[in-house]
Amino acid sequence: MKLTRVQNLTLALRAILFNFGLMLIVIILGLISCLIWWLPLDERQKIATRGNQGIMIWLRLICDINVTVTGLENVPNGPCVILSNHQSAWESFYFQWLFRPVSFVLKRELFWIPFFGWSLATMAPIGIRRSHPAGAMRQVFKHGQERLSKGIKIVIYPEGTRNPNGQLGAFKTGGAALAKLSGVPILPISHNAGAHWPATGWLKYSGTVQVTIGPAIDSSLDNARSLTDKARSWIASSLGDNISKA
Repeated sequence: MKLTRVQNLTLALRAILFNFGLMLIVIILGLISCLIWWLPLDERQKIATRGNQGIMIWLRLICDINVTVTGLENVPNGPCVILSNHQSAWESFYFQWLFRPVSFVLKRELFWIPFFGWSLATMAPIGIRRSHPAGAMRQVFKHGQERLSKGIKIVIYPEGTRNPNGQLGAFKTGGAALAKLSGVPILPISHNAGAHWPATGWLKYSGTVQVTIGPAIDSSLDNARSLTDKARSWIASSLGDNISKA
């Protein structure tokens, strides 16, 4: 649907105001993170996710973007490997709050972003170099097992990059392999965040981000490739519903 000039102007003004608030929250979080690095991880994340909540509230107030979550009863009490489609920055902000304590597998270059990277580095992420796949997998297996053994959930985006809403890329098997190696379940998650907070561009579009959490997959029942295919199949099926509601 083509937007009118007034609608485009409204979207632009909303985005400018939201991004200003987002930048302010990120700067404050980055400075606070430098002061609390010595606290236990759960305490650091408890403080940091106040900022994530603030971002979600600001997003709702300024851009009229809400969220609904279904399937929370499927989340294991203990550690698991979360496999989710990747469309936006939105899911990383939201999942860090929803699944605390949690650790993300992400590219190391993000740590060098002023303020944002500082805060990120204190949240016990698993930083990898995507240009060195073999070394990246060793890091995921080594640090992933350490995190999982401490009861920390791991979030992995198996597409390896963000895709527009309505598209789902090929899945890499590393997340399923980590779950199988560690003896923890896989939790598949789908969402349509890219319909409202696209990966490209700076405008935000009002509506409801729909997050669907699927039944946990027993990682002991199959090999990593089959487990990955099972998770992707569930996410693809769920996205069909989410996209129709976007």
